[in-house]
Amino acid sequence: MDTLTRPADEDRPGVEPEPSDATFPEAGSVSRRALLRAAGGGLVAVGVAACAPVAVSRPTWTYPPGSSSGPALSAAPSGSAAAPSPSASAAPSTAAESPSMSHAPSASPSPSGPPMDHDANALAVVERFLGGEGASMANPGNVPLEPKIVDGVKVFDMTIEEIQHQIDAKKDPIAGLGFNGTWPGPRLTVVEGDRVRAIFKNNMHETTGVHFHGQRIPNNMDGVPHVTQDPIQPGDSFTYEFTAKTTGSHMYHSHHNATDQVGRGLLGAFIVEPKDPAKRYDRLYGATQDIIWISNDALGGFTINGRGFPATSPIVAKVGETIVIRFMNEGNMMHPWHLHGMPMHVVARDGYALGSAAFTCDTLGVNPGERWDVVINCEDPGAWAFHCHILQHAEGPDGMFGMVTALVVQEATAATSKAPVAAAALAAGSTAFACTIPQLT
Repeated sequence: MDTLTRPADEDRPGVEPEPSDATFPEAGSVSRRALLRAAGGGLVAVGVAACAPVAVSRPTWTYPPGSSSGPALSAAPSGSAAAPSPSASAAPSTAAESPSMSHAPSASPSPSGPPMDHDANALAVVERFLGGEGASMANPGNVPLEPKIVDGVKVFDMTIEEIQHQIDAKKDPIAGLGFNGTWPGPRLTVVEGDRVRAIFKNNMHETTGVHFHGQRIPNNMDGVPHVTQDPIQPGDSFTYEFTAKTTGSHMYHSHHNATDQVGRGLLGAFIVEPKDPAKRYDRLYGATQDIIWISNDALGGFTINGRGFPATSPIVAKVGETIVIRFMNEGNMMHPWHLHGMPMHVVARDGYALGSAAFTCDTLGVNPGERWDVVINCEDPGAWAFHCHILQHAEGPDGMFGMVTALVVQEATAATSKAPVAAAALAAGSTAFACTIPQLT
């Protein structure tokens, strides 16, 4: 099966799984893809490509039993003796040994188990993404919270609580933490010079404290328990009050037992718009979307805004549209974000405009605690992969997971689709949806 980004004229072997013990359907019968569609696999909205039977005998991608080196291409056709796979000793892997890497969706199979059908598993998760799994998830984070205005002060009423949070639709909920019940917490936006009052009520069974990361604030408002304040006890509240001075992209998060509490979801975006409207991204660059992208790598594995692929939400734009993405790393590792198909113009770091030091790239490393703002001109239509390029954070023997999403650029006249990724991919000429029915020779 062709992948989403495979050129139509590329003849690459090993893209259609062909188990040796399977009986393939006769000509005219439905394929697995058609059955998935009939079962509500998420691609019904974009139609079914014509399927023609072909006589093929080609290798298949498997995850070799006993190997920790990742997927390997079998050198022999299905049904014949396979060539030896690389041994674990020849290419040792530390991924399984590191606790931070233990969140991949599956472990290596045991030496006695059957080969893992990488293509089938990879296809299954991609179809979930294409079908809009991210949009189906309850309690999304980053929802803007409008403040109350009290005597000219912008007041945000916040709660801190234990929540049940789903990383994707098929995983069981995990015991997370949230601001106002969501992970990430609400997006708080103010204007340079605003007086801000943020009242946090601790509804957890443990103590905490909140730090406004990147803001120049009075020391007693810095949110570090035992240093600038007493911990916020269960059932108690603490009020943080300050004048918003540092413009740009910032964060608020726990600063108490932070490895655990931030890793479990106590994080959110705090945006300070410049007082001069001409310096804001909509006026400065003509941006029509301003997107928050918070990464984490603790509880629940490698996540973007609290979700892992295939439940990450695609970014959907029109050809000619200009968008801004504010990368915020709340995790413990550096994540190099790579966009396929078009560059990113990097305009700010940690809230500070780069000015003449702005640069263009397609892969941007974001260290823990950093914020980087990028401007993207959406010029080329299609579904463009967008992922962390530490590959163990994005793909494994079961296909893609974790820190993966897509920038979907639709033609300006395209109608809104329930499956925008698939629709844009088809419109741009993707061959990923042209299915074939393999037959034994």
